[in-house]
Amino acid sequence: MHTSTFRLSELVARFGGELIGDDIVISYVAPLDGAGVGALSFLANPKYRNQLADTQAEAVIVPAAAKDATDRPRIVAKDPYLYFAQVSSLLNPPQRLAVGVHPSAMVAASAQLGVNVAIAANAVVGEGVVLGDNTEIFAGAVIGDGVIIGAGSRVYGNVTIYHGCVLGKRCTVHSGAVIGADGFGLAWTGQDWFKIPQIGRVVIGDDVEVGANTTIDRGAMADTIIEDGAKLDNQIQIAHNCVIGKHTAIAGCVGIAGSTRIGAYCTVGGAAMFVGHIEICDKVHIAGGTLVSKSITKPGAYAGNYPMAPRDEWLKNAAHIRHLDALATRVKALERQLSNKNEE
Repeated sequence: MHTSTFRLSELVARFGGELIGDDIVISYVAPLDGAGVGALSFLANPKYRNQLADTQAEAVIVPAAAKDATDRPRIVAKDPYLYFAQVSSLLNPPQRLAVGVHPSAMVAASAQLGVNVAIAANAVVGEGVVLGDNTEIFAGAVIGDGVIIGAGSRVYGNVTIYHGCVLGKRCTVHSGAVIGADGFGLAWTGQDWFKIPQIGRVVIGDDVEVGANTTIDRGAMADTIIEDGAKLDNQIQIAHNCVIGKHTAIAGCVGIAGSTRIGAYCTVGGAAMFVGHIEICDKVHIAGGTLVSKSITKPGAYAGNYPMAPRDEWLKNAAHIRHLDALATRVKALERQLSNKNEE
């Protein structure tokens, strides 16, 4: 059910762009092939341009190159995908909790709650916690002692934030995420493992999003740091003492070993893996599934995937790769022999 409606001219007044055609009313956004009455759709990828002819959307957002590709009412935008996202946010505001503390929630007497804070059923807020104005703590979340959460942040159900961690303003932490668990710090005694106390924190900046079931370990001595505007997908592992730079986006199932530093404005594809104690400079783009085994000092796009192949073919190729060093040695020896013959 669509309860909010806007005229195209109202959208242009808010977000810019050029309106061509009738100033109609729209009530929701939808893809070109799934739109109907009241829908605003968009063309961001040229390969879907042929869908413009058949779409049932009442209006569309198009780039300048496609402004004459349809007769439907349209908004011409520099970045149609971003424009669609802005309109969708306007039409689909997030669910808001009722302000106040649910009777089943447990809130320590020493916790400091800002104005318009909402704490849902069975949530736990520990001693000395500070919750900024308009913060929302959803059902079953556990906020450990001494945690600080900035204004306007949302912590969804069953999130656990360990003692002493810090979240900035307007952060979103999705269900099942664990922030501040112990890093994997162990010393071998000669007979067994001795656990190293993990006494750092996790410090998260403003406007950070943490996906469902993502884990961010606390530092061993210094802090694990997630800088402003970083976006973390679901099921990511960030080990102790890592630093994730501002506005870096990391897709699901990425694993980042301890003391790795990833710069600002980077992107990391799903299931990429980082060894520990390396540094990635700003504006690096890592393809999905890549194993990052050394530092990267030059911005750009990087990939390191072994191509998929039929199993028997892959096994044969893998066997050859195991002998690659020996083959290279033989080639160098042959090159020296040829060079010596030419000199004779």
